[in-house]
Amino acid sequence: MTELTTLEAQTYQKQRNQWWDVWDQFKTHKGALIGAGFFIFVLLFVYLGPLVWSIDSQYIDIRARNQGPSWAHPMGTDQLGRDMLARLMAGGRTSIAVGLTAMGLALIVGTFVGVIAGYFRRLDGVLMRLTDLFLALPILPLLLVIIMLFRDPLRASFGPEAGIFILIVFVIGITSWMPTARIVRGDVLALKEREFVLAARSIGTPPHRMVLRHILPNVLSPIMVSATLGIATAIITESALSFLGLGFPSDFPTWGRLLFDGTDWLQRNPERVIWPGLAISLTVLSVNYIGDGLRDALDPRIRGR
Repeated sequence: MTELTTLEAQTYQKQRNQWWDVWDQFKTHKGALIGAGFFIFVLLFVYLGPLVWSIDSQYIDIRARNQGPSWAHPMGTDQLGRDMLARLMAGGRTSIAVGLTAMGLALIVGTFVGVIAGYFRRLDGVLMRLTDLFLALPILPLLLVIIMLFRDPLRASFGPEAGIFILIVFVIGITSWMPTARIVRGDVLALKEREFVLAARSIGTPPHRMVLRHILPNVLSPIMVSATLGIATAIITESALSFLGLGFPSDFPTWGRLLFDGTDWLQRNPERVIWPGLAISLTVLSVNYIGDGLRDALDPRIRGR
């Protein structure tokens, strides 16, 4: 009896959480680990950095304008004497907030459209043709037109900063949901023919419960990958709009706005363009590597190799 109990104890193993398997696969992707570490560093830099570097990003010191790197100003100053390190932190907070919020909006719309189109066959054609229509639109001209039309009314209603934030987040989110919708639709089309879905349907599970309890949890993997890539896309789009002078006000720093302001002083103070450019490039690169690692880790066909 004792030998049987010992044998059962040795052969019995508690079922391991699948997220540990995902983490084990994610750790094997060195680029994803480095990207995750750098992105965490960027978040700490922009959100906790002001606790260490307490200079106000809006403080104007005309006597210190257009200075190069020094102990007092490690990244120099701009044409009004404002500290570039403090402005880089403030700009990062805005750019990352825009990226995360716009990504969330795009994921909500894209997941909703993809699930509905994939599960309800009679709505598939209409929703996919709508998705193709949005994919065919020239995004940058469309963004410029929308911003020019709605910028002043939103500024008057919500203030110059909040109004532009709402407008840019809405514009980026509403023009970025299409890839997520197509990916989710493809997975839903495959999932709804699986045995567990057919079994749930055979016992009379209503469609809304089928989607929420059986379909949606099984498409989280592509949604998470789309989320990481959506952050990078939103940051680049916001930076492009700010660089064109159509983003936030000139006294409200973002990484794109810092690039725009630094172009006039490129020959005299090239670091004013180098620092925000590096911040945008490395942040987007790190997020792309995280998405690449998540894609490999969440794919059961690759996991364990």
